[in-house]
Amino acid sequence: GAFAHVRERGAAVMAEPMDCFLRELELHDGSVLVIRQLSSGDVGCVVWDAAIVLSKFLESREFMCPEGHRLSGKCVLELGAGTGIVGIMAATQGANVMVTDLEDLQELMKTNIESNSHFIRGSCQAKVLKWGEEVKELVPKPDYILLADCIYYEESLEPLLKTLRDLTGSDTCILCCYEQRTMGKNPQIEKRFFELLAEHFKYEEVPLEKHDKEYRSEDIHILQIYRKT
Repeated sequence: GAFAHVRERGAAVMAEPMDCFLRELELHDGSVLVIRQLSSGDVGCVVWDAAIVLSKFLESREFMCPEGHRLSGKCVLELGAGTGIVGIMAATQGANVMVTDLEDLQELMKTNIESNSHFIRGSCQAKVLKWGEEVKELVPKPDYILLADCIYYEESLEPLLKTLRDLTGSDTCILCCYEQRTMGKNPQIEKRFFELLAEHFKYEEVPLEKHDKEYRSEDIHILQIYRKT
């Protein structure tokens, strides 16, 4: 990845049946999140650079408010959470977080929540959520929805947008971080995402200078997205 200073190391974890390797992410206070990744499986099994950028943005001074941390006590939902790193970071900032992804990633997310639980100042739980399906039991509407590198498969764009419509209230802020890719079909997938997004949502980009000073990259973008009123 782009961030060589995010330490990566192989792991032989005795009580851990999953073939995994660890990613470490240092917080501002010096504590270190340790995130397990799977060495085999789909895109959800590893920590992508966009997830690192969004995680560090959540604890950046630019995201703080004068009274303290903006996420403290807030209801936060992460979609396509994969390893759960972004949601876990939000929970370290005092948020009450639900990290969601497909059934086969639940064990990985729960393992990562458990192994970082001593840093969590709010709460964090994992739940199965398949984009496009009914989400009634997930109310109340979250204050924040987190998305990192989820603009990836063309066939998942419409289900993702349906889920965003179902989950957002008028005050919900969606933070979407993605890596701009120029290979293959990526540009047209991205273009299609923005076309679908514009039907029901308005958005603005967080300027690069407001990203974390160290964990930033010109091809990784953070959007703040709200429902159109």
